[in-house]
This record gives sequence, C-alpha cells and structure tokens, in this order.
Amino acid sequence: MSEAIYLCASSALLDSGSAVAFEVRYSAQPLRAFAVRYQGKVYAYLNRCSHVPMEMDYQPNQFFDLTGHWLMCATHGAMYSPQTGQCRMGPCRSSLVKIEITEVNHQVHWHTSALIESTTHHDRPT
Repeated sequence: MSEAIYLCASSALLDSGSAVAFEVRYSAQPLRAFAVRYQGKVYAYLNRCSHVPMEMDYQPNQFFDLTGHWLMCATHGAMYSPQTGQCRMGPCRSSLVKIEITEVNHQVHWHTSALIESTTHHDRPT
C-alpha cells in the first residue's frame, strides 16, 4: 500500500528551477531522489542516471540544462524529459525511475511503492 510523505511547500519548487532532494530506499538500497517543477507540474525521480547508476546533478539540486527544458546528467550528458523521465538524447539505457508525487493545498508529497520506501520506514508489528 502506498504512503504519502510530505516533501515540501509548493513554493519551494519553481518552474525549471532547483530541485528538492530527498532520501528513499529503492529495492532496499538507500538512494537520493529529487523533485522538480516543469511547466507548472511537479515530477520526481531517483537521482540515478540510466546510463551508469550515478547521481546526475551538476551542482547540488541542479538538474535542468541551460534551456530549462531537459533534465541532464552532468557526467554523461544524457538528457531526459522532465514530464516522463524518458531519455531523449545522449547515452542512456532506459528512463529515469519515476516516483509518484501529489500536490494538494500548496504541499508536495511523494508516495511509496512496492520498490520505493521511506528511509524512516518503521517495521510494523506482525
């Protein structure tokens, strides 16, 4: 079952601006993730290039290229669509791993899934 986890106020994410980073567990491995706003909508992905699994930001929380229309891997130059995470240019093997996100009442929440969990996940009693 999915759990909504508060990420930030909506005002923290500007169109084609800085990302808000957060920590997740992906297949039980701790990884960083990020959320960005593009054309008015918020999107979130694992901070992991599909070409070689390494973090993509060229400066902390900076993912957009100079045009503000592509998410760019600073190491390999791969360019990804902000709306889908699909690779459009450069060395890629697949799309970015998407994280479900909702924005309601000026608040942004990310959602856990079968593969993506919160790092503050507490074991439930059995």
